[in-house]
Amino acid sequence: MTLLKKSTRRQWISLCLGAVAALSVGTAQAQTWPTRPVTMIVPFAAGGTTDVVGRVLGQKLGELWKQSVVIDNRLGAGGAVGAQATAKAPADGYTIMLASGSMFTVNPFIYQRLPYSAKDFSFITNVASGPMLVVVNPEVPAKNLKELIALAKSKPGQLNFGSAGTGSQVHMAGEAFADAAGVNITHVPYKGEALGYNDLMAGQVQLMVGNIAASSNFAKSGKLRALAVTGKERSPMMPDVPTAAEAGLNGMDDVTGWFGFVVPAGTPKEIVDKIYRDTVKVLADPDTQARLAAQGMKAVGNTPQQLTAQIAAESQKWEKVVKNRKLSAN
Repeated sequence: MTLLKKSTRRQWISLCLGAVAALSVGTAQAQTWPTRPVTMIVPFAAGGTTDVVGRVLGQKLGELWKQSVVIDNRLGAGGAVGAQATAKAPADGYTIMLASGSMFTVNPFIYQRLPYSAKDFSFITNVASGPMLVVVNPEVPAKNLKELIALAKSKPGQLNFGSAGTGSQVHMAGEAFADAAGVNITHVPYKGEALGYNDLMAGQVQLMVGNIAASSNFAKSGKLRALAVTGKERSPMMPDVPTAAEAGLNGMDDVTGWFGFVVPAGTPKEIVDKIYRDTVKVLADPDTQARLAAQGMKAVGNTPQQLTAQIAAESQKWEKVVKNRKLSAN
């Protein structure tokens, strides 16, 4: 075997030492991070489900990190405004976004011009997921899901459904309902889920398929009527409300709302790993789980690889819904 020349050996040793030094710097950086407040971008309005989940986790992570986690609501364009701000932020771990699933599984198909893509981010974990609730204004003459579908078929295009914005999970849950039921209902987007409920209770729109956390409160108070819950099983929040399948509509079992942490691409792996580990630790806390359960959500905490696979699988479903419903934006 030919021996390396002295100059080549010196270069090789230098490269190895450089790699070790870089690894040591990265490890040390992760061990000391964070040394200042962390910004959590929530790409939807305050008061919505994304915001509530973000504040629960922000408080818990702040306690663990001994640093403030500042919630920054950047609403607009189905989460695109917040996503763009996150993508342009320094890749140092001090900017985290709590994304809704639709931002990566729906927006690429519905927006002709999207100011971000999956490659702009490092995916960390799905933090929580929960079902959606089909609710109507009490004045709507439909006491159950079958009656709502029959009403919609008798008045094509005349029933309006609200959402948290075009491409949002609430929007797509409504579109999934329309696609599965074979009805023509009209989408009315709002800048946040809470604004949609205001108009729903006022009778400006007739129905929504919203995150169960917010919608269940209005249903329990009698301000809205709950007809069905998405997912494979009934929700503990409203155990008397049937699943869509139980109510006679198939195709809604896999329609759920979920939220995940992402950071700008290029964030050091050691910091990404730390955020993941600490988030999983926080999600295992019984108090965190109880507070998420109060919002109708279950803690998840899957790996970055599992989250990436989840996005790929769900994207196939939503691409079909977008095509069937002929949806587009901008």
